Amino acid sequence: MVTNGSAGRTGGAGKLDITAFAFVAGYTDVIGFIALAGLFTAHVTGNLIMIGVESVGSTEGLFLKVLALPVFVGVVALVRLTEKRLIQRDRDAAVPLVAVESLLLAAFASVGLRMQALGAGTDSHLAMLAGLLAVAAMAIQNALSRTSLADLGPTTIMTGNSTQVVIDLVDLFSAPPESRGAIRARLGKMVPSVLSFAVGAILGALAYTRVGYAAVALPIVVLVVICVRRARSRTAVPAR
Repeated sequence: MVTNGSAGRTGGAGKLDITAFAFVAGYTDVIGFIALAGLFTAHVTGNLIMIGVESVGSTEGLFLKVLALPVFVGVVALVRLTEKRLIQRDRDAAVPLVAVESLLLAAFASVGLRMQALGAGTDSHLAMLAGLLAVAAMAIQNALSRTSLADLGPTTIMTGNSTQVVIDLVDLFSAPPESRGAIRARLGKMVPSVLSFAVGAILGALAYTRVGYAAVALPIVVLVVICVRRARSRTAVPAR
């Protein structure tokens, strides 16, 4: 029985997945923030801060940020229930769930483009639908980073990763030789994740300011490529 869909994927393919998922999260998070009045889609608890800010100032997008929290919780719970069933059937749970993530991002882009065409504001029903679709997509990635993709480490929130990188860099020079391998392994996951998230955020901001919601096509393509590659590696028969 498969207990973890990421088992054995911490080599080259695993590092590529780390970079790709972190890029998607940074890219999507910044688009939500710019387009939807400061909505965090990947770092969803950041909306608690925005709710506090908007409770004493502008209330633009406030209801959306409040709704984002229960939607996030509900999707994470649903992902976990679905994941358990897939694992019981000896399937890589990450493939179908990441496919759903890509579909939710496609729906996010579609609704966003409709918003642009109609000139709808950030408090419109379309804006709320778009934002919650993006939150749901990132909730899937958040959940998987704790379960089937746990070997990759966190790919949606970089505060913990950045903290661990600094701690490991400090410890690396004073650690005994037998501990340095584990430290280097963590750095090998955390550093690419942080850098890729930052690159995704920068490129996402640039792309959105130029083409609007059409910019969401890039993370969708990245997720589809991940799904196809993982599915092929899962079904590949080792040469004898």
